[in-house]
Amino acid sequence: MSLIPEIIQQLALECSLPSNAVHTVLKLLSEGNTVPFIARYRKEATGNLDELIIRQLEERNEYLQSLAERKDAILTSIDSQGKLSEQLKNEILKCETKTALEDLYLPYKPKRRTRAMIAREKGLGPLAEEILSQSASNLSTTAALYIDIDKGVQSIDEALSGARDIAAEVITENAQLRAVIREEFAESGIVTSKLVEGKDAAPTKFELYYEFTEKASEIPSHRYLAIRRGESEGILQLQIQISLDSAVAIAQRFHTPKATSSYALELSKAIEDSCKRLLLPAIETDVRMDLKGRSDKYAIEIFATNVRNLLLAAPYGSRPVIGIDPGLRTGSKCAVVSATGEFIATETLFLVLGERALMLAGEQLLQLIATHKPQAIAIGNGTGGRETEAFVRKTMADAGIEDLIVVPVNESGASVYSASDCAREEFPSLDLTIRGAISIARRLQDPLAELVKVDPKAIGVGQYQHDVNQHLLQKKLEEVVESCVNSVGVELNTASTSLLSYVSGIGPSLAKKIALHRQEHGRFKGREQLLAIGGFGLRTYQQSAGFLRVHDGIHPLDSSAVHPERYGVVEKIANDLDVPLSQLIGNRNLIQKIELCRYTDDSVGELTLKDIIEELQKPGRDPRAQFEKPAFNELVHKISDLKIGMKLEGIITNVTAFGAFMDIGVHQDGLIHISELSEKYIKEPSEVVKAGDKLHVMVIDIDVERNRISLSAKRLTLSPELSQKPTAANNTESNRSFKGNKSSPNASSRGQGHGGQVQKKQFSSNPFHGL
Repeated sequence: MSLIPEIIQQLALECSLPSNAVHTVLKLLSEGNTVPFIARYRKEATGNLDELIIRQLEERNEYLQSLAERKDAILTSIDSQGKLSEQLKNEILKCETKTALEDLYLPYKPKRRTRAMIAREKGLGPLAEEILSQSASNLSTTAALYIDIDKGVQSIDEALSGARDIAAEVITENAQLRAVIREEFAESGIVTSKLVEGKDAAPTKFELYYEFTEKASEIPSHRYLAIRRGESEGILQLQIQISLDSAVAIAQRFHTPKATSSYALELSKAIEDSCKRLLLPAIETDVRMDLKGRSDKYAIEIFATNVRNLLLAAPYGSRPVIGIDPGLRTGSKCAVVSATGEFIATETLFLVLGERALMLAGEQLLQLIATHKPQAIAIGNGTGGRETEAFVRKTMADAGIEDLIVVPVNESGASVYSASDCAREEFPSLDLTIRGAISIARRLQDPLAELVKVDPKAIGVGQYQHDVNQHLLQKKLEEVVESCVNSVGVELNTASTSLLSYVSGIGPSLAKKIALHRQEHGRFKGREQLLAIGGFGLRTYQQSAGFLRVHDGIHPLDSSAVHPERYGVVEKIANDLDVPLSQLIGNRNLIQKIELCRYTDDSVGELTLKDIIEELQKPGRDPRAQFEKPAFNELVHKISDLKIGMKLEGIITNVTAFGAFMDIGVHQDGLIHISELSEKYIKEPSEVVKAGDKLHVMVIDIDVERNRISLSAKRLTLSPELSQKPTAANNTESNRSFKGNKSSPNASSRGQGHGGQVQKKQFSSNPFHGL
């Protein structure tokens, strides 16, 4: 990455930052430093810029560098044609966007054979110039001069028609006109969609958009992406339109027909043809792509935020756990894992083969508990999850077991992990379902450590993630995972290769080498031992060491976030306080005596020292929240158990632009529409909830036939008779029955068509209208 002074100055102005801070960030990035490392360990150099700002600078710098390279290529191209004037060169150099740059290049850009090109080959270019300049010469007399049978111009009408084609193309290629038309699209453009003829035979999820209009400037991401999906599936026809009359009026400001000229009518015809045939379709395509880019960016941000919140969910911690992957015909697979996540034992429970099998399953479960003494049982929340949970609770209650918690765990993506190369490498001899049970147990212990093994797109918290730019989505999600992993820190002696690969500076190849070294030589006793691994050089060590933890190692600070390059400072502090380093760590009384000003110098500033002091107080602290088990209503297992007015507790599984989806324990997530999330006005659902939040809600609508549940987080004060538990009549299926249950759909199916409440500019009160 080259550093361009002009770009540095521009970034400093755009971001309201000192130019030296921008220069330092870009220089550090160009030298191969990672964003987490820069944000955490180079605070003095950057002025304490956080990861978000650093990534924004990196992204914007890449765009401006790409723009500069494109300018050079265009200047070279036009100059080679002998058409580069000083004025055009200056206009190109002043361009601030690629769109404006391409508009200037359009007249000089090699293009396919056009009607204007054919007309020029017939020698009609000068006649087009007469039309554009509104010549004072006589139209018929001049046009007659261009009749040439050999060139295919057989009449005055044909000559004028060809000349108008040329004029229309010249008008279309006017960069200033294109810019104004774009503004008109931005201010007044209307997105319309309608049903493709012949597609109304069967109902679709796009019914809301059969006759739909909304301003392009106001349409939200999820609605535009829904219409795009309908278009791609051949159900909807999408257009973005402005008034043709408005476009013609704008064009006439740049090419004004003169009433005194005999060419006035020809210019008017050329302008209308230009707008209708060339200009508006071309700009509409650009606007569609701009809207797509804007919608993609917003959807990706939502997805990234949801993934971040799931990755940073509260861990249960290093305690033995039994994981259960519920199953029907093949049984529910149990897997016992140790406090460090090591697989110990497995068992299969058959819960739907009659009383005898059920009794045997109870005995098997109690034997597992007695033998391995787990502290929690994690149960996947897919098909049969609630029934399995009820069975486990009853078995434990009958046996008098009270100190063992039972926790439903979101299993989205567990099947993806089970069939992955990562799972095969970890457990080559185990069945896929057992791998899934292990993953469920580990997700309870440490969501971050386990979820990094799954493609983030498979976790099920996105909004139209299959429709957005996949390169941008992948890049963003990798950034999120990297940020989460490094903010928490990684235990070097227990981390999987998947987790290690996201540590600053390491990557998949070195992660495998670390795991192999650990396997061949035993646990690491200190961070410095990493340097003995082939390919693990000083640069990699610098970038990664601060984010790796070695508990019970040789050096006391190896279990903290203090970087090895600052060990000398901490050792000096301990020496000045006349205590061993090990006694300083965690000793608040001693730490309060430290005078920061005594240890600042050119390389270590106050910001770094404050981080060191904070780390000494709570070495290796986990920034994630404390674990709290969810509390589902034990009598609610399926959608038919619900009643309007019922108050429940659940967990937010996905946050979108139009609301939040919530797991209330019935295998079908309910929707809390944005209008039902808060008593006060909110612009975005993410203002009040995030994935993983526990929330109390009320059921406000149930559609059993369509399997949809509407919830409210604000209407919790209805009359007592409405807030009731399901009756025995409603709960006809016993806890042992698995009939009629459906797994929660993934986010992509949940999000389809949702949130499109605008139809002919009317908002629907039904949050599920148009799903």
